[in-house]
Amino acid sequence: MRISTLTRHVREGVKSVVRNGWMTFASAGAIAISLLILGIFVMLALNVNHLAAQVEKEVEIRVFLDVDVPQDVVLSLQNEIGLIPEVSKVTFVPKEEGFKIFQKTLGKNGQKLLEGFDEKNNNPLPDAFTVEVSEPRDVGKVAGQIEALNQGKETQPIMKVDYGKDTVENLFYYTRLIRNIGIVFVILLAFTAMFLIANTIKLTIFTRRKEIAIMKMVGATNHFIRWPFFIEGAILGLIGSVVPTVILFVIYSQLEEKALLFRLLPLKEIAPNLSLLLIGIGLVLGIWGSVLSVRKYLKV
Repeated sequence: MRISTLTRHVREGVKSVVRNGWMTFASAGAIAISLLILGIFVMLALNVNHLAAQVEKEVEIRVFLDVDVPQDVVLSLQNEIGLIPEVSKVTFVPKEEGFKIFQKTLGKNGQKLLEGFDEKNNNPLPDAFTVEVSEPRDVGKVAGQIEALNQGKETQPIMKVDYGKDTVENLFYYTRLIRNIGIVFVILLAFTAMFLIANTIKLTIFTRRKEIAIMKMVGATNHFIRWPFFIEGAILGLIGSVVPTVILFVIYSQLEEKALLFRLLPLKEIAPNLSLLLIGIGLVLGIWGSVLSVRKYLKV
């Protein structure tokens, strides 16, 4: 296509957008509202997923050792746990430190429970390891592997392995459920937005069916007629996607500063991909809706 012809198509497309002001407003508005709702739920789904991942990362395994385990056995056990592929970090917690942590956990109201006990002389707590895993969902598997380290040893050094099995399994179940519901909801919303936008653009083209018919009767080719509508659809999609993107980012930046219950994902992390997604969907829907709708009237 020659540059002069392309320039003519762009000029005609822009003119059509300006000339059909109300229909342009209706089409771009439908795209904007649909993408605004879609963007809100995408942001919500991303943050729920982020929150679920943060909660899962807090999951760790506590390995309590038997009383009077020799120091060399403790070191050997720490090395064996560290060699498990899924383990990312092993921290030894001596019973003195464990006593202080327990004191802090009980708070002022629970201090009576520790009356008569001392962190050095009659500390009732055993030494322990805190084990972190690379993938939180492997925590049950790793706990089983740690328990298996007792096998074949005359004196078993591990007294108990605890990771809150029931609580952790419930946590993973609900975080997985929230993720799946979020994904399904966003997909359904995307299809609803596509349907709404396509019908609005079809209505726009329907009002101009006589214009298309006249162009056909004076000998214009389908290609020549289609291009201005192609440009017009792209402009509608661009306007309808940039506006909600800007609105979303302005509102999100305000919420990011005022969020108190949990930390939202930083805007700079989600802005590039989300803006590309929304503008991409807007352009594709605008062009697709225009081209598909015009095709019907080109058969005149």
